[in-house]
Amino acid sequence: MSCAKVFSQFEVFAAGELGCRRSWTDAEKVRIVEESYRGHRQGSGVAHRHGISRALLTQWRRAYDLGQLDGAPTAFTALEIAPDPVPLPQGAPCGAAADARVEITLANGRRLAVPADIEGGALTRLVQVLERA
Repeated sequence: MSCAKVFSQFEVFAAGELGCRRSWTDAEKVRIVEESYRGHRQGSGVAHRHGISRALLTQWRRAYDLGQLDGAPTAFTALEIAPDPVPLPQGAPCGAAADARVEITLANGRRLAVPADIEGGALTRLVQVLERA
């Protein structure tokens, strides 16, 4: 005897028909996924036949395609912890190379090439003069 009643376009199921939450082994998931791949557009029917949602079947299919549903136990890899790196000796701070240059393009389109170690105030004065010219 079915407990389903049809109201308009909606089907109402009694709670007992939906079953309870259960866990599936990887072997069962593989069997259901492989069944869903047989034939064209079999996913919905297979999901209904096994009492699972299409979304859950889609998740299982994705895991199956990625090789995550093989039923094999999880394997671990040996891990070695490297010793702490030896700190480098503190030397003089690195400065700009003697012949290093910086090229600046101003708002008016002019270019200014200056030594990389130019003093900030001198650079400001140069930029102001060139912007006005």
